[in-house]
Amino acid sequence: MNVPTMADMMAQGKQPEVLFWVGAAGSYDDRAKKITKAFVKILHQANVDFAVLGTEESSTGDAAKRAGNEFLFQMQAMTNIEVLNAYEVKTIVTCDPHSFNTLKNEYTSLGGNYEVFHHTQYISKLIKDGRLSIEDDNLKNKRLTYHDPCYLGRANDVYESPRELIRRLGVKMTEMKRHKSTALCCGAGGAQMFKEPEKGDKDINILRTEDAIETKPQIIATGCPYCNTMMTDGVKFKEKEDQIEVKDIAELIADANNL
Repeated sequence: MNVPTMADMMAQGKQPEVLFWVGAAGSYDDRAKKITKAFVKILHQANVDFAVLGTEESSTGDAAKRAGNEFLFQMQAMTNIEVLNAYEVKTIVTCDPHSFNTLKNEYTSLGGNYEVFHHTQYISKLIKDGRLSIEDDNLKNKRLTYHDPCYLGRANDVYESPRELIRRLGVKMTEMKRHKSTALCCGAGGAQMFKEPEKGDKDINILRTEDAIETKPQIIATGCPYCNTMMTDGVKFKEKEDQIEVKDIAELIADANNL
């Protein structure tokens, strides 16, 4: 896959139209890497001139901040802002709502001012601009439900762009009882992903997976690599992995377009 870095672009005297912020999950987690690859294929199909930071990309500091380590967050943020500003980055797109929220809302006070898109917003923009279309036959009539990631939905009011893309897939979408502003968290945010859950009678991801299973889906769609992991674990716990797939919206569009 041809994925240029900002350093490559700079050496050629070029400025890409958008920086793709891959994020920690999309860089290191084997399952999330598939989401990264699917989104890159979509960018290529739409002829988007993009680049990544590569080894110059560090954690946004989201997990450190949520866990209460403001000092570490600011150190990580300042390092990233210096790199981004040195490359004169104006527009950023990411598949990770945690990175999206941090770059968009928390870097501004530290000198990082960028136009930041979640990948579902950016794909919607590509469609509106006539640069991308979605085939609606490959997934036609599949039963699907959509899980709203917290940092995309409640934190940033992004509810429509993911649903708009799902409607274009030709699937039969059924909303969970708790959706949009009442959606239940998957249990991974606030650095909870990296620790054992507190004592209780049920893990949050199991409860959320039960919400999804009630809709009798063949596919649980989401727009966050952490939600993907938690919902996949929930489906495995319920022993439904032979009946239900957990897919990112980018993967569904890549599948629909045979990418």
